[in-house]
Amino acid sequence: MPAPHESSEGNAVLDARDIARALTRISHEILERNKGPESLLLLGLHTRGVPLARRIAERITAVEGTPVGVGSLDVTMYRDDLRSQPARGPQRTVVPATGIDGCTVVLVDDVLFSGRTIRAALDALNDLGRPSAVRLAVLVDRGHRELPIRADHVGKNLPSARSEKVRVRLEEIDGIDEVRIHQSTGEEAR
Repeated sequence: MPAPHESSEGNAVLDARDIARALTRISHEILERNKGPESLLLLGLHTRGVPLARRIAERITAVEGTPVGVGSLDVTMYRDDLRSQPARGPQRTVVPATGIDGCTVVLVDDVLFSGRTIRAALDALNDLGRPSAVRLAVLVDRGHRELPIRADHVGKNLPSARSEKVRVRLEEIDGIDEVRIHQSTGEEAR
């Protein structure tokens, strides 16, 4: 029988309260680094980065009293592994009408692993305009980078084996906020 924090879906490493605290901390770090909300644009990477970006934007707006630009970025067609990954229909990229030129863009994603998704995001951003700076905020950094990419804002550093899978679930998509880690089989590691 699994331990209380364990299930057939692995060990719980973050619950809803942990995720809320991590996002609040990330929000304050973003504000501090940017010296306020001016020219700030949060772009969530599909799929789970989008609700994370919205939650961070809500927290920043609550603190500053100023709405922060938030949108979504689809990197599907910029990935270098399109041939080896299961086909996924393109999502919609949504940026404010003002565009990204001159903004400090904070890319928001759920898990940072190899860095390849972020490289694809940087390529996608290049097609949208020229931000003044690009930063990265992730809920979980699990290591195992294949590219020289690091997050500026991290909710939880979660050292993991390549044979493990980190699964983020969010209320908006999955009906629950949690992060679990479990042994994966072959190519499913993320």
